[in-house]
Amino acid sequence: MKTRKHKSDLIILFSTLGLMALGLITIYAIGPMRAQVLNSTYGTNYDSNYFFLGQLRSVALALVAFFAAFKWIPYDYLKKFAKPLMIVALILSGLLWLLALTGSSLAKCELGECRWFNFGVFSFQPAELLKLALVIYMADFIARKKEEGTIGNWKEFWLPLIVVCGLALLMVIKAQGDLGTGVALISIIFGTLFASGISSKQYLIMVAVVLIGAVGAIISSPHRMERVDAWVATISGDEGTDSTYHINNAMLAIGVGGMFGVGIGNSVQATGYLPESINDSVFAIMGETFGFVGLFLVILVFTALLTRMLKVAEYTQDYENRLLIVGVFAWTLAQIVVNIMAMTGLVPVTGITLPLLSYGGTSIIFIAFAIGLVLQLSCYTSREVIVKNESISSRRGERRSYHSSRRRSS
Repeated sequence: MKTRKHKSDLIILFSTLGLMALGLITIYAIGPMRAQVLNSTYGTNYDSNYFFLGQLRSVALALVAFFAAFKWIPYDYLKKFAKPLMIVALILSGLLWLLALTGSSLAKCELGECRWFNFGVFSFQPAELLKLALVIYMADFIARKKEEGTIGNWKEFWLPLIVVCGLALLMVIKAQGDLGTGVALISIIFGTLFASGISSKQYLIMVAVVLIGAVGAIISSPHRMERVDAWVATISGDEGTDSTYHINNAMLAIGVGGMFGVGIGNSVQATGYLPESINDSVFAIMGETFGFVGLFLVILVFTALLTRMLKVAEYTQDYENRLLIVGVFAWTLAQIVVNIMAMTGLVPVTGITLPLLSYGGTSIIFIAFAIGLVLQLSCYTSREVIVKNESISSRRGERRSYHSSRRRSS
């Protein structure tokens, strides 16, 4: 049954726009400090407004992507390209890996990891496209298998799913050394599978397999083991070392912020003490700048956004639409939780951005597009129509339901 279109979820709309605006304010406050640090350390010549203008361009493109997904690109049309989009994302990730191996200037590398295409005036991170492609692919693939009656079948369901998801994780975790994005991809996979209705036994088996693989990926990487050791040293109260520097300074920034923060433009950690102050560590910088009250409000907005996503999923009648919404929810939740927990010392530090707030072009554009799709599908939930119709009926003094009172049309 096709649900009648109604108004979109305003909480999702305004939460998304509010977070983008707050991210702009934060980058405006700490961007000049970041430029000064890079200029003095690496001899670059960044203008004081370089990072703010860069974020402003990214937010403008993200708004276009957001409203394109919300208003202009019907999901029923987009899902027809689920397979081609996934193939393109995997090919681009593989191409980046090959370019990095050959030392090509088209591969942009930082701290020994090559995660971006370098096109001179702008860069592109294929892992962000891979997240979006995986969300759409998972929803389409599982919905088709449900229609065919082959969900849970080894040959028809699990084998192709393992191949595609395994390639995606290989391209990100192994080829690009990006465990943070790997966490987001795993969250998308298992969030969507959880909502698909597969058997608990199969689900738990796959969770166990992935956990074993994740532990192996951490143990086999000296860099990741160093981060784990630093986290253990931090929670055990050992003296600060080079490996615990990032965690210690992140927690120091939040502690210094106190209740109301030091104010915009007064951050000390943003002057070069806290690594990745405008990217992965932006939550800690916001804690120093806006204090506990500011962080509480940020978490409150994120909570509102995530809660409404779940509500939309709950009252969406279409199976595939529900899977897509849950996939976007899992992606957003994973990045929020892992980033905040890393900045507060609850998990080892890993490279993962805070959605809609961290500096960066590709990440904010693709997650804005994904949330725009959720906002589009929020126009087709059953609950809003029922509540609206019940309100109309009550005003008319009708005792029977709206649907039962309608005349059948031939």
